[in-house]
Amino acid sequence: MQAISSLSLLSYVEGLPTERDRALFGICLYTTARVNEACSLHTADVYRADGRVRDRITFRRATTKGKQETRSVPVSPELRELLAEYRSDRPYLFPGRWGRGHICPESADAILRAAFKRLGIEGASTHSFRRTAITWMHNERVPIKHIQSISGHKSLSALQRYIDVTEKDKEMAISTLSFRS
Repeated sequence: MQAISSLSLLSYVEGLPTERDRALFGICLYTTARVNEACSLHTADVYRADGRVRDRITFRRATTKGKQETRSVPVSPELRELLAEYRSDRPYLFPGRWGRGHICPESADAILRAAFKRLGIEGASTHSFRRTAITWMHNERVPIKHIQSISGHKSLSALQRYIDVTEKDKEMAISTLSFRS
């Protein structure tokens, strides 16, 4: 599992064949949602009764890992665009086959892997969106407790395992060490 470069991400999102797929993986990327959390969303968790995108997406406690608490995540302008292009008239935002239940995470994974293969992106998975978003926020100096609140991690140690550190990051860290007056 790896974080994905911003260029690869743009190619990927633009390369997805349907608005549904772009909305599904947009939710994973822009909210740090696990794929099963995104697949389980109800339409009312994302859209108002008048069809407009809500300001926050609600991930219900029953669908989160550990099923301990409901999480609410703000909708970014880029995610709002993706969601505005997609509409579901079913109770679940991403309906399963024949309109019953929701799309299963395994189907979402197959969609993702096919798109990655078409684009020549290797080593990525559905969880790469989560890792990418967490690493990106960390690199942009978002406080770790804020990231934890968004991602729903119960412990900082679990969250920190998601943060990728590159060789360039290490070089920049070392370059800050100057003890001469």
